[in-house]
Amino acid sequence: MSILNARWIDDELRILHDAAHGFTKTEFDPHRERWEKAGLCDREAWKQAGAAGLLCASIPEQYGGAGGNYYHEAVILDAMIRGGAAASVGGGNTVHSQIVAHYLLNCGREDQKKKWLPLMATGERVGAVAMTEPGAGSDLQGIKTTARKEGDSYILNGAKTFISNGQHAELIVVVCKTDSAQGAKGVSLVLVDTTEVESGFERGRNLEKIGLKEADTSELFFDNVRVPSENLLGEEEGQGFYQLMQNLPQERLSIACTAATVAEMAIGETVKYVKEREAFGKPVMSFQNTRFKLAECQTEATIMRTFVNECIEEQVRGELTAEKVSMAKWWCTQKQCDIVDECLQLHGGYGYMWEYPIARFYADSRVQKIYGGTNEIMKELISRSL
Repeated sequence: MSILNARWIDDELRILHDAAHGFTKTEFDPHRERWEKAGLCDREAWKQAGAAGLLCASIPEQYGGAGGNYYHEAVILDAMIRGGAAASVGGGNTVHSQIVAHYLLNCGREDQKKKWLPLMATGERVGAVAMTEPGAGSDLQGIKTTARKEGDSYILNGAKTFISNGQHAELIVVVCKTDSAQGAKGVSLVLVDTTEVESGFERGRNLEKIGLKEADTSELFFDNVRVPSENLLGEEEGQGFYQLMQNLPQERLSIACTAATVAEMAIGETVKYVKEREAFGKPVMSFQNTRFKLAECQTEATIMRTFVNECIEEQVRGELTAEKVSMAKWWCTQKQCDIVDECLQLHGGYGYMWEYPIARFYADSRVQKIYGGTNEIMKELISRSL
């Protein structure tokens, strides 16, 4: 079972998957070890992805995108993960193309769409969302970053952390308070184009993580950063919380898609390993425990994929609910971690060695239960519908 078995897959999507996988395997995978050591991919890789048509696939052609929908985004994500760009451009593209670009598409004014979306489609601007702060994660109302209106500008002050694409990003959607007295109603989104900022913006550390090593995840600092008032996303202040909630379901679906793909890859690598590896004079696959464990993993991965493919279809039709995507995000990421852990166990000591793909899967999987809204938050959202 894979994304290519979905009932909505057609010849165009199969060709796209083949092209995206082949490009990633050829252009990005050979650099992965170097990128892991550096803690980020080459900036040029984003422009390569743009030239290959892998960025902003679901953005209309009039704004420089490919004019597709979430089917295209999901297929590209799966292909890039399988091609070896799971954490670098592949994972970062979820933030870039499916989140930042869609904030602009769904909430931005026409002038904002025309200015930045074509640059994102070519990779000339890399997108990021500056949401999490040192003292505020899931509780968005607790953010301290402010945007104070001064004439025809906003003055931004605050600190952000755990920002995906943070070292490369030139277009940053900053979640901030334009009215600190209004709680959620005082939250706004302000666009910071770092190529236009004169002073006050600083990138902090590229944070060292236990997984997703070739993906840059950074601290960002805003010290009296002046941006034009026209960089407020949308028509008026105080819409930030609504704008965030409107776009979070697609982010969570992409996390579930990643979980399904990684689980399938982990099982594939493990089946190959246990057929070749011998213990007590015979292949590890010949032991009943091995076969039963893999049977359990394969069953759960098939259920996961079936659920995710259904959610993708509902997302394209505009029918995917916040409750259902919350179910997909928490259950699939939990099963991803469970399956990868079982597969690593079947590798024995070799499973803990970085040269084996299962070790990467293990290190990369754990954060899936945290970002995009913790799994505890997902359960809270689900419970509200009961």
